[in-house]
Amino acid sequence: MGYFLGLIVVLTALWTGSSGEYTLTKPLIATLGAISILLSALLAYRFDIVDREGSPYARLLPLLAYWAWLVIEIFKANWVVIKACLRSTLDINPALVKVKTGCESDLARTVFANSITLTPGSVSVEVEGNKILVHALYEDSAGPGAFDEMDRRSREACDGKASK
Repeated sequence: MGYFLGLIVVLTALWTGSSGEYTLTKPLIATLGAISILLSALLAYRFDIVDREGSPYARLLPLLAYWAWLVIEIFKANWVVIKACLRSTLDINPALVKVKTGCESDLARTVFANSITLTPGSVSVEVEGNKILVHALYEDSAGPGAFDEMDRRSREACDGKASK
């Protein structure tokens, strides 16, 4: 029931922010918004997707902390890619590597794969089970253990489980 109420609160906040209707001066728009929010929440409940993974609001603070850490990592990776672009010689050594993840939920695997893609110089190509195929500009930066910290942090943020 908590996930269902959380979904309604988030949908209401999203609708309010998207519509720009912060007062109830237009009853037709407010009524249609309430109907769409309730219909969306009821459909999600009916499809049985209102769960910990479909409504991860309890993990909001750890996810925000993870994204703050990720922004710093993105800036670091940007610096490496900028230096590679500005050199007179192209000294990249691209590689495809399989990265094993300890993430258990689909949400955690998705966050981890998207984090790899958001980081300049690397792209998640394929996710298959607990392995992610990654294309990297530098083979050295994609070696064993290169993504362990990101995997650990995304697992802790999404699954709530510390390293094993």
